Amino acid sequence: MTIQETNEKWNRLTQKIASEFGNEKPDVKSLLFLIGVQELGKGPRRFSKRQKEELMHIANCRLFSELGFYELEGLDQDGWPHWKSVKKIPNYTVFEQELLIKQLIIHYFEEQGFI
Repeated sequence: MTIQETNEKWNRLTQKIASEFGNEKPDVKSLLFLIGVQELGKGPRRFSKRQKEELMHIANCRLFSELGFYELEGLDQDGWPHWKSVKKIPNYTVFEQELLIKQLIIHYFEEQGFI
């Protein structure tokens, strides 16, 4: 996916989410949180600050598993997914990181049938 295609799809995705959930277009962190909640499968509820950070970690692991960097180990006794690193993520530039995470988020929402 080119940079232009990524930006166009990103804008469509964030517009659609903004229209479904409120007026503000979500940022990367907000979308990671949404993906984490989706992957947890516990529905909307209040989460502590630590749990929110863990949800974003779950989202990152889920997204980067598509590229073979993480593998799902299983669920703990509370139903939270645990991932293991299977290969080191390369040192990307900030621009490359942002582009890659946006592409992975777009792919995730396409897989879910949202876009």
